[in-house]
Amino acid sequence: MRDRYARMLGGRDVALVDGPVFLLGLYCAVSPWILHYTTSQPALVTHNLIMGIAIGLLALGFTRAPDRMYGLSWAFCAMGVWMIIAPWIVGDSPDAGVVVNNIIIGALAVCLGMLCAGTAAKSAPRP
Repeated sequence: MRDRYARMLGGRDVALVDGPVFLLGLYCAVSPWILHYTTSQPALVTHNLIMGIAIGLLALGFTRAPDRMYGLSWAFCAMGVWMIIAPWIVGDSPDAGVVVNNIIIGALAVCLGMLCAGTAAKSAPRP
């Protein structure tokens, strides 16, 4: 039975990486409504919605086609860095809650992106 699961998962831990990435994207997309900054930061609302959808789509790609998509792990790290600096670039005088929210989302994205890159490097075929 272990061999069957190893073949099915392709030697990678799906729940460890892909699930949290999807949940992070989902939270990023809905965070403007959770933290109630839809009227004070309309540009950041659109930004977080689009970035959340993009992160969620990356997670689905990691799940559906891991061999091809794990090369985008570094792009996911770059998205995390962008989420950290976005409140000052996209936003208009964001308050501390908005800034902390985006910093946490960005830091988690960078950490999960590094974890995805590590998983990809570990499962890559050796010459």
